[in-house]
Amino acid sequence: MRRRWMAAVAVSVAGLLTLSACGGGDKQESGGGQAAKKVEVFSWWTGPGEADGLKAMRGIFAKQNPNFEFFDAAVAGGSGDQARALLSSKLQANQPPDTFQGHAGAELQGYIKSGKLESLNFLYDELKLKEVFPQQLIDQISVQGQVYSVPVNIHRSNVLWFNPSVLKKAGIDGAPKTVEEFITDLDKVKKSGKIPLSIGSQWTLVHLLESVLLGSLGTDAYNALWTANADWSNANVTKALENFKTILSYAGSPQDDWQPAAKQVADGEAAFNIMGDWAYGYFHNPPEGGLGKESHKDFDWAASPGTDGTFMWLSDSFTLPKGAPNRDGAIAWLKVAASKEGQDAFNPLKGSIPARKDADQSLYKDYLSWDLEQWSSDKLAGSIQHGVVANDQWRQAITDAVGLFQQDKDVAKFQQALVAAAKNSGQ
Repeated sequence: MRRRWMAAVAVSVAGLLTLSACGGGDKQESGGGQAAKKVEVFSWWTGPGEADGLKAMRGIFAKQNPNFEFFDAAVAGGSGDQARALLSSKLQANQPPDTFQGHAGAELQGYIKSGKLESLNFLYDELKLKEVFPQQLIDQISVQGQVYSVPVNIHRSNVLWFNPSVLKKAGIDGAPKTVEEFITDLDKVKKSGKIPLSIGSQWTLVHLLESVLLGSLGTDAYNALWTANADWSNANVTKALENFKTILSYAGSPQDDWQPAAKQVADGEAAFNIMGDWAYGYFHNPPEGGLGKESHKDFDWAASPGTDGTFMWLSDSFTLPKGAPNRDGAIAWLKVAASKEGQDAFNPLKGSIPARKDADQSLYKDYLSWDLEQWSSDKLAGSIQHGVVANDQWRQAITDAVGLFQQDKDVAKFQQALVAAAKNSGQ
């Protein structure tokens, strides 16, 4: 299975590199007869909600930069796992896109250490970004005083999405507040004949794991797992992994990605789904870009069980690769991504909140209003799957361990693999 996946990636890499060679820095004649130089923007925003947000920001870029032509190099696949594999090959071949999406935090460390990214301190100084981004975010995306990415948004990972009607049918009054309550409610839903928990492809299980770890361990103990000399072998981690095993036993058949898994909740086929707040855009946006569902009726939300009062965060950001074919065009894109106008156009559609502190809060309604309030008041914990606390090497080792655990359900073996992953993380 892994060989077939690697072969598919190899084919995709070859195709993408060929596409990059043809498109990244070429010039074409615009309608007015002037050359418009392409700006290759690499991301994984292809799904409903996220593609809408990218389109809105792209419109601003086109209006402000008539001499540049936006070239969308997006690669499909939730969470960007396939996109990151292809990106790594492009960078190793010294064929970088002009700019690429990356999660702020540990995910970018490998690129920084290998000298693949330019510092963006010059842009932060020019645009006075350190005055409009939260200091805690600046700290996460800085290495030895240098900033290497422009955050477009803040996402919350630890969100429990649920269908109120399915819960009512199962005799459940509201969202479970603890992991223990969650397990009890999953059993009630199973007895009612509905799918207790919908899941997607393998990365969504890592996403689920991080919420179960946080809900089982508490914020301080969870955050301690990502520090030097962290103890992944202790009994509390064992209990958390036992909880994960029990919760997975109530999961329905894995769907192709997060969207069809979320749709099972919105359509009343499943009771619960743990997914980031990008799901809100998918649930809420009109049918041409989402499901057009009504909040608090067709779907509702709460902090994932055991995590109320903690915001498990991640941030999408864009970078400036060294050797970018169109460096000026990349900088022009980064300016749009960093701007108040760009973030306010992008985030309400994406289902996220702005990284900037001065955004127009009136645009963030319903779930997003709650999200803004939680961001400003909650304790913080970083996402595993989405690049905040673990570099790519560590995250991949965790992903592999989760994949094996999904097959054998051996908690002791799973915990040993997580201990080894932490030891060999290189972080």
